[in-house]
Amino acid sequence: MDDCTVIQGETLRILQSLEDASADALITDPPYSSGGMYRGDRAMSTTDSKYTQSEQRGTHPDFGGDNRDQRSWGYWTALWLSECVRIVKPGGYLLCFVDWRQLSTLTDAFQAGGAVWRGLVPWDKGGGARAPHTGYFRHQCEYIVWGSVGALPKCGHGGPWSGCLRYPVKPRDKFHQAGKPVELMRELVKIVPPGGTVLDCFAGSGTTGIAAMLEGRRSVLIEREPPYIEIIRRRLDAARQGVEADHEEPEQPDGLEAAASRPEGDGLTSDGAPA
Repeated sequence: MDDCTVIQGETLRILQSLEDASADALITDPPYSSGGMYRGDRAMSTTDSKYTQSEQRGTHPDFGGDNRDQRSWGYWTALWLSECVRIVKPGGYLLCFVDWRQLSTLTDAFQAGGAVWRGLVPWDKGGGARAPHTGYFRHQCEYIVWGSVGALPKCGHGGPWSGCLRYPVKPRDKFHQAGKPVELMRELVKIVPPGGTVLDCFAGSGTTGIAAMLEGRRSVLIEREPPYIEIIRRRLDAARQGVEADHEEPEQPDGLEAAASRPEGDGLTSDGAPA
């Protein structure tokens, strides 16, 4: 197995093809599908205005799957989580990012999918986070819902892990509209034993894979958007050479027709060979 295997396709379909107990942990950041108060909000064809500050808009490709209503999002989440419970080894970790709007729905879906819910880890993004106006508290935290597949054994290579993480978002470190800092992900992948495998079924720009590689872990990344597959490969190639990737984005497919015609389940490894 390569240090990082990249598979392009729809998450649920790809997960169904993976072997039982083949990963040591799930660490993932799915589309949140939150923040829309009206039907029109959920029919938007772009995620750029939602996730990107005005001065950075147009920098990263859009991504799909972010316009489900809350009930369908919870049902869909329970489906793919149930597959992850099968794929992660007994005693392995399950970590999933979420915002405050979908937090209660995710904790329900987490348990409906068969995971043992064990707590929350706040991620503090810092005082530069946005707020709608001066009457608000800043939305500077996202959350990691975490648990395990069955009983959780004592850790033989580290821990206990920090219960509150503080890492700012840096533009040069962000290759996706909702990208997470590499240093944050490096901290999270340490829950996996050295040489172990992390599964990320919503890989985005591949930050989990970069973090795993830097920390001596392996990873399996699933991503359905073709532009982000190219970004992942570029970042992995740079990381293997010990340098940082640039921010030159590949051309994004035009319109909904391109999204509708994207391949499903055409697994490709990180070197372009069939998975």
